[in-house]
Amino acid sequence: MKTLVVLLGPTAVGKTALALDIAQYIQSPILNADSRQIYRDLHIGTAAPTAEEQALVRHYFVGTMGLQDYYSAARFEEDALALCDKLFKDHDRLLMSGGSMLYIDAVCKGIDDIPTIQEETRIMLRERLETEGAETLAQELRLLDPEYYAQVDLKNTKRIVHALEVCYQTGRTFTSFRTATRKQRPFSILKIGLRRERSELFERINQRVDRMMADGLLEEARQLLHHRHENALNTVGYKEMFEVLDGHWTLSFAIERLKKNTRVYAKKQMTWFARDPDIHWFHPDESDAIKNLINQFHP
Repeated sequence: MKTLVVLLGPTAVGKTALALDIAQYIQSPILNADSRQIYRDLHIGTAAPTAEEQALVRHYFVGTMGLQDYYSAARFEEDALALCDKLFKDHDRLLMSGGSMLYIDAVCKGIDDIPTIQEETRIMLRERLETEGAETLAQELRLLDPEYYAQVDLKNTKRIVHALEVCYQTGRTFTSFRTATRKQRPFSILKIGLRRERSELFERINQRVDRMMADGLLEEARQLLHHRHENALNTVGYKEMFEVLDGHWTLSFAIERLKKNTRVYAKKQMTWFARDPDIHWFHPDESDAIKNLINQFHP
């Protein structure tokens, strides 16, 4: 049976280097499962694979979407499965690597068949968010879908807006689409998780932020400033730099805040992945043990 090897873990844990090693070992391209690296022009802030790394191994889903393009985990599920179907004709094993929890779950488990939101609905809700504020939209969600309102993180404006988009477009509650039914795949899945001691991971995050700044993150954000309202840029790294460019924060404060926010995101990733009993955990230095597991894996 064909096998999809999924290499996952928190940001800065060391997925990129190990993915290149494993991909060459099993002679597979890399299917990228990072919801921000899929966009063009976000090279530094997303730590996207470099041109040299992409020359070593063919990467898919890196820099393929424009900043104004709408993309989602549901789209990724559809696109990644279609690509797997094509690539499995020539490969017995494929490698998917990334840290976007929803994207990985979409491919491995499937996500609910929530309809793609039409552009006019997205624009309408985005304008309402800007003019009326998140609290007003949250209270509207409480009226339209009280069940989801009781579950959602009310600080996560993106999820509140998306739930309202579904309500407006379909006339149904967002909750009614959430069946959580696991979908069967025509291939086996081997999940390999990377983890480090928390202090080690956090130090790597701090070093990565310093490297991003040295590589020109602030200038990259300056060039993207006119796109700041796009969802692709509603992410750690760019939001902090925009505060500097707006004159609200000093650069040193923004750098420390960026490090902190990245550490917070990494903790969310670790909490999410820790709930999955199918993941085999390794330190990134254990590449030989990982390769042995891949060789011995028989679903």
